[in-house]
Amino acid sequence: QVQLVESGGGLVQAGDSLRLSCAASGRTLTSSTMGWFRQAPGKGREFVAAISGPAGTKYSADSVKGRFTISRDNALNTMYLQMDSLKPEDTAVYYCAAARTIYYAATYASRPDSYFYWGQGTQVTVSS
Repeated sequence: QVQLVESGGGLVQAGDSLRLSCAASGRTLTSSTMGWFRQAPGKGREFVAAISGPAGTKYSADSVKGRFTISRDNALNTMYLQMDSLKPEDTAVYYCAAARTIYYAATYASRPDSYFYWGQGTQVTVSS
């Protein structure tokens, strides 16, 4: 049974930083593509970043490039999303997800339907 548990969300001001964590059990992070997605009220689920396979190839959305960094700790089987220079438009529920395979192309790593396992989500609210 694969379980993904996110933590680290909260209420911050514009320009602040937050680090989200995703603790995985039942699956080794290096054996699949892991991703972060977000969903704002009234909008669809949006790709944020992904990290793939043993080499840890990274992908990220243009909207967060230079501000958000995805990483993982293989020993802890935990993935992170470091979010800097937060903006009000980053406000959303953030979800961690795991695929059942390794994707080596952003085309696949950025699609919500490429992922099989999802966490419960953590709220990030950025005030102006």
